This record gives sequence, C-alpha cells and structure tokens, in this order.
Amino acid sequence: MRVFSFLLISLLVALVGCTFDQSGGKEPSAKFYQKQMERLSKEALAHLSEVDPDSMAIPRSAHKDGSLYGTNSRSWTSGFYPGVLWMLYAHSNDTRFKEAALDWTQFVEKEKYDTHTHDLGFKVYNSFGQAYKNTNDNSYMEVVLEASKTLANRYNPKVGCIRSWDFNKDVWQFPVIIDNMMNLEMLFEATRLSGDSTFYDLAYQHALTTLKNHFRSDYSTYHVIDYDTLTGGVRNRHTHQGQSHESSWARGQAWGLYGFAMAYRETKDPRFYKQAVAISDFMYEHPNMPSHGVPYWDFNAEKIPNEPVDASAAAIATCGMLILCELDSTCHSKMLPRIDLSLKTLNSKEFFAHTPPFLLDHSVGNIPGDSEVDVPIIYADYYFVEALMRRIKLGKMIETKLAFL
Repeated sequence: MRVFSFLLISLLVALVGCTFDQSGGKEPSAKFYQKQMERLSKEALAHLSEVDPDSMAIPRSAHKDGSLYGTNSRSWTSGFYPGVLWMLYAHSNDTRFKEAALDWTQFVEKEKYDTHTHDLGFKVYNSFGQAYKNTNDNSYMEVVLEASKTLANRYNPKVGCIRSWDFNKDVWQFPVIIDNMMNLEMLFEATRLSGDSTFYDLAYQHALTTLKNHFRSDYSTYHVIDYDTLTGGVRNRHTHQGQSHESSWARGQAWGLYGFAMAYRETKDPRFYKQAVAISDFMYEHPNMPSHGVPYWDFNAEKIPNEPVDASAAAIATCGMLILCELDSTCHSKMLPRIDLSLKTLNSKEFFAHTPPFLLDHSVGNIPGDSEVDVPIIYADYYFVEALMRRIKLGKMIETKLAFL
C-alpha cells in the first residue's frame, strides 16, 4: 500500500507540477499558466482602449492587412468577444473588464429572437450566459431562457435534431452540422434555470442522434448530415468547410470532442464519455497531427505539411479534454499530456496575435470559401482563455488532492 501511495503521489506531482516543451525542458505548469493568464489580461486591457464598443463592428477576425474585421450581432461569432471579457473579469476581478463586457454584451440581446439560426448558444449563452454567471443578475438569465425557447423551435421530433442552417435548400432538406453540439449547453442550462425539462430532453436527443449518424467507424466526423424530414433518415453526408465530404475537418473534430464531453457532464451518459475520448484519440494519435499539438485545418488536407494549422481547433479540443479531466481523474494520464502539449504551443510567441483586440493567431475559418485563412479569429481567443482557466483550476484540484494524501 505504501508503494502504491508513493507511485500515485509521484504521478500526481508530475502531472500538476511539470509541463514539457518541445525542447524537452520542464516548467512548472501551475506557474506557467498563471503567468500566461496574466499576460493575456494585460494585453486585453491594453486593447480595451484601442477598440471602442460598436454594434456594427463586434470583433470577429482580422484582415490580411491587420485591420479589424468586425460584424453586427447577426453573425454567429457576436457573443465571443463579450464572453472573453467576462471570463477575464472572472479571472482578474478587474472592473475594467466588467465595464467593457457590459458595453459589448448589450449589442447581442436582440439575437434572443433570431429564428433563422442554430447559433444562439454561441451568440447568447457565451455572452449573456457568462454575464449571468458573473453577476447573478436575473435579467441576463431571462435573455438566456428566451434564446433557449427560440432555439427549441428549430427542433424536429421526426429527425431528433435541431436544424442548423436555412440556406442551400436546393441541396439540403434538414442540415445538421457537428458544430451544433456546442449550442446544446445553453439548453441544458435552461432546464436548470427554469425547471422545464423540455430543453434538456431536446438537447439529449440531439446528442444521441448526432452520436448515431455523424461519425465514421474511426471516430472522425462528417461536417453536415442532411436528414429527410418525412422519414427522419439520412439523405446525405457532406462537408461545407472541410477538404472533402470524406475528409476530417479539424475544427469539426474539436466541436465533437467538446460537445460530447459537455453532454456527458450534463447527462452522465457513458456513451458520450466514450465518444469524447475516442475523438481525442483520433486527433492526437492521427499520423497527420503535428508534433506540437495544433492540427492542420483538415486531417486530410492535400498539401500537408504545407497547410495552415488551426489554433481554434486546438483550443476547442483542449477545453473538451479538460472537461473530461474535471469529471474523471482516471483519464488524466492520457489527456493531460495532450492538453499541455497543445496549450504550451498556443502559449508560444509564434501564436501570439499582434492585431487588437485578438490574443491568438493562426486560425482558419473556411478554406473552401477562401475566408479567414491563417488569421486571428475571436472564437479561438474565447476557447483559449477558457482552456487556460480550466487548466489552472484543474491544477488546483490536483494540488488539493495531494494535500490529503
């Protein structure tokens, strides 16, 4: 028993205390991630004075010349910048972040009534949901609940999913994209806030249908599944942003990993846990995953290794793995090395953004559409900050367990 305890303590110390960089060196992870959060907070504070609140220029990405590409609230990305500010406020307790977050969040409120998109979780939950977590102001909760009602109206019981897009009606009858897994979190939260189990039930069924139809036998995912509204069956399996219909689009893999880790947390359905772990294995054991842990934009891109990497995919995937680690310590030995590999790379100078208000460079939006290629993108920042905060929290959890051994 003493030998086992010693080995367990040694393992935990190694996991919480050391991170390996590509040169083989060691650096205390807790201190390293705290330091990086302080760096990000300092940069973000400087950016506040460089980007004034503007309802028509909510930060989304940067043009190739370095100028800001901003959008109005209708964009699916409109909730991410307010969300970044709310998370930085939660970490630092600096009221300057809160004041800026309040200014930017207000621009998104009208999206609670947007009936033409599945992206209400991205838009409303990542802004107003974060606002509610940080203020406990019921007015923010009401916005989340209204948005959840709007999103629930896109659910088709015959299909068992929430419809993603309304365009390309000549191609798709009822398209559902893997990204849609991320919007389920708002519905799970809506049941907690309202007591209405309808939201939970819809989200649960959507996850089950996605589990059944979206994945290949190797746990790679299709981007778009097109359903028949009369039979509920699958009509087509396509891509919209990947290399091809049968390729593995990296951000799609990351959405799936995070989405099923979150769905497991909410439902405790072991099938979702198994799926999230398998997606992580597919990504990090894939022969085309770079040694630094930031994937190329598509695992089957034609010109690898001369293809852009996607920092956003790494940040999203890292968040998903961290959720698993928070829920189950038995996966630490597998997941933490992957987490620390990707985060260490994202925290290197090569990936620092130099365009206010962005924090992270080298993301890819849509290569087939020739849009946002190898530029800073705001959702990469959002999940990057979330990942750092989760990694710091996990390190503290492990340290607490060590204290009782």
